[in-house]
Amino acid sequence: MNTVSVIIPTFNRARKVARAVSSVLEQTVSHTEIVVVDDGSTDDTAQALAPFHDRITFIAHPRNRGVSSARNTGIRASRGSMIAFLDSDDRWLPEKLAAQTAFFQQHPEAVICQTDEIWIRNGRRVNPGKRHLKPSGDIFEASLERCLVSPSAVMLKRSLVEEVGYFDEDLPACEDYDLWLRISCRHPVHLIPKALVIREGGHPDQLSVRFRGMDRFRIRAILKVLQSGELDPARVEAAMEILRIKCRIYGNGCLKRGRKAEGHHYLQLPEKTARELQRRRGLQGNPAESPPGEDPVSSLPDPG
Repeated sequence: MNTVSVIIPTFNRARKVARAVSSVLEQTVSHTEIVVVDDGSTDDTAQALAPFHDRITFIAHPRNRGVSSARNTGIRASRGSMIAFLDSDDRWLPEKLAAQTAFFQQHPEAVICQTDEIWIRNGRRVNPGKRHLKPSGDIFEASLERCLVSPSAVMLKRSLVEEVGYFDEDLPACEDYDLWLRISCRHPVHLIPKALVIREGGHPDQLSVRFRGMDRFRIRAILKVLQSGELDPARVEAAMEILRIKCRIYGNGCLKRGRKAEGHHYLQLPEKTARELQRRRGLQGNPAESPPGEDPVSSLPDPG
């Protein structure tokens, strides 16, 4: 059986990270490697994890570098051919890894899958709305509007990370949305329709609470996938449509708050992006028209 590397990033969640680690140790499968990356915690995280020292790999960042950096550190330090992520405020039911390893054995062509979840908000179980229900297979277009993949629910092959790249450490939030777009434009994302993850929310240290105006990070992720060259014309148009919607909402929000330059920048961004994409298509069809020294795949407009 292939080893599964479980990557757990954490920051100032001493009690919860110990609970997360325990949920991995209680899995019904063996052949697991647990890598906990403490991203500069100032609480007693190290002491809380001391009872597990002989069963985990513990890595401490000297300062807080963000969840993308912590996950990437864990990936690089791990050895398994399969990788699973677990956020330190979440936990798994005992059959989670067994269900996913069995799925990959039955579907060797698959490179990524996720399970369903149980949602806990402010200590109470809630049911996700229809718009949050996870699709299976070709999820790219559905994923443009909102993130439909949960890090704690995912298992993927290491070769997939090597293909599409690591988490973007320049994104302080929506880093998972960015990675899932890069993956789903290339491969199906399969769903195991069993709720095997307990996902907690509603606490003040979540990125969605700490960072306002999250759409500016999603806009950057959409621009990146448009720039990748991986999208066919239908997917380019789908990405452009969501880009227009998110830029309009975010840009108008900036204007209402008196940030006029930023607002106008975002309102003009889709048109500038469309012109750049059209220019690229023209250069690809007529490479001789590219001026000497100009890169025909130069960066799309910076969202700021």
